Amino acid sequence: MDSTDSSIDLAEQLAACVRTLAEAGYCPATGGNFSIRVDADSLWMTASGVDKRRLTTSDLIRMGVDGQARGYGKPSAETALHLWLYQHRPDTGCVLHVHSRANTVVSRCAGRGVRFQGYEMQKAVRGQPDHESPLTLPIVENSQKMADICRELESIRANKLPFGFLVRGHGLYAWGQDLAEARRHLEGWEFLLECHLAELSLAGNGSEKDL
Repeated sequence: MDSTDSSIDLAEQLAACVRTLAEAGYCPATGGNFSIRVDADSLWMTASGVDKRRLTTSDLIRMGVDGQARGYGKPSAETALHLWLYQHRPDTGCVLHVHSRANTVVSRCAGRGVRFQGYEMQKAVRGQPDHESPLTLPIVENSQKMADICRELESIRANKLPFGFLVRGHGLYAWGQDLAEARRHLEGWEFLLECHLAELSLAGNGSEKDL
């Protein structure tokens, strides 16, 4: 564990947030992975295979933004996606990845993305001007090779990603300039996805609002 007060404080904030998200059901089994930027060159990353309901700062690994581990432990297999965001979106300060029932099911039902319009909650996403303007959450194909997912993200263009994307059949990535914004984005997207899933259920016909 890094000895500086600011680094320890960030680690404690991230660990507390992860435990809260896990208790809310966003991280079944040992699912999910999380990171927070410490400075321009490094970040804290959750270790692989950890029960997120019991996560502590000792379960965080110091990583360089270049991908080099600076401590002991096995980082998440999806570290490369976090690093891609830190490298391609320089304003990224925190990345949260969760596996809720809503985000997993919707990602399997939709095409290339899920389009939202008319929800006040859309304004939880930075840059969204109002509820009337359409907002689309992209979906990328799942792969055990993180490089494949990164290439698909590059085809979307990093600056066009609305602080979130779904990996098909897998889960939601959300991020922000700091932990508070990343959590707001995650909670906003999750609310929208739950509403979308409920609409599909009420419609009873499985219709989808794809890109």
